[in-house]
Amino acid sequence: MPRPLCIRRVGAKPPAVYFKPAGIPLVMLKEVVVSMDEFEAVRLKDSLGLEQKKAAKRMGISQPTFHRLLSSARKKISDALTNGKAIKIEGGAFFFIS
Repeated sequence: MPRPLCIRRVGAKPPAVYFKPAGIPLVMLKEVVVSMDEFEAVRLKDSLGLEQKKAAKRMGISQPTFHRLLSSARKKISDALTNGKAIKIEGGAFFFIS
């Protein structure tokens, strides 16, 4: 039986939930789904420049879990950018903090 997911803290909603290459209709694109907790990991580390330990503490998770989220998100974003896919942000076990 799998271990239950820890609910992660997310500090901000994304400004948009879809990002896609210009000039190609969304229905013609494959999409990559980035969860809200993966989005938050990228936001904290890459946009705000926090260290992994501080970012993990802010999300209420361990540093290794934070690293796995960050690696997964970066892999998905890289796949979308290099292969011309849309990025959709949705899902995950999270709640918003202010």
